[in-house]
Amino acid sequence: MILALAAAAGYFLLPVYWLVVAATKTTGKLYGSNGLWFDSPQLLENVGKILTHDDHIYLQWVLNSLLYAGVGALLATVLAAAAGFALAKYRFRGREAVFRSVLAGVLLPHTALALPLYLLFNQLGLTNTYWAVLIPGVVSPFGVYLCRIYAESAVDDTLLEAARVDGAREGRIFFQLVLRLMSPALVTVFLFQFVGIWNNYFLPLVMLSDDRKYPITLGLTTWQTAAERLPELLQYTIGGAFLSVIPLAAAMLVLQRYWRTGLTEGSVKG
Repeated sequence: MILALAAAAGYFLLPVYWLVVAATKTTGKLYGSNGLWFDSPQLLENVGKILTHDDHIYLQWVLNSLLYAGVGALLATVLAAAAGFALAKYRFRGREAVFRSVLAGVLLPHTALALPLYLLFNQLGLTNTYWAVLIPGVVSPFGVYLCRIYAESAVDDTLLEAARVDGAREGRIFFQLVLRLMSPALVTVFLFQFVGIWNNYFLPLVMLSDDRKYPITLGLTTWQTAAERLPELLQYTIGGAFLSVIPLAAAMLVLQRYWRTGLTEGSVKG
């Protein structure tokens, strides 16, 4: 078992290791040296070139990705929590039909929605704007599904009734009680949505034409395409991919503790 786990870990970590090694090399050393070992590493110099290339456009891509992924994931988490809590704890006509529609949304691939979204946003005059990438990221059918399932087990009806008896309004109950009880699920939704938006390539490709509005994924692709004319862009692409992994790793390390500390929140003593 230990050997199998070690082999699986090596399989998944090997590309990350290669990326770290390649990010320290010059363009010539990428092909002229051992791909799995360092050769005259110059990581800081490479990073400096990436950040200053083409009037600091990589930094602009980073800011764009943080906007799309950070704001989009935060809003998607709040909306998913509200929708999931309402579907779990409120009785209204058509509730199950709404939930089935959400499940259908989970099954739809994002690529199938890109063209209809483009036509809709084009009619609204929002193509080639930040809104064209930000607004679709606010919707998370999987987040709604997960929040409903979690709210049914973590949010006890007696707590809600006690809060209502004490005079708390529904908005206060949701923001001060329900969100706290659902924190492990909310962290999960946020991370899934953040990673999904950060790695999204096809939607920005369809929606955006101004390279100053590109996220990192689309920007690095333009560098890779242009590397045939400017070979140094290949190194910039590899180094940029290495830098783009850092925010995802940081988010995972910072937020994982909320899974541990929040697993027992919301439990009710019998």
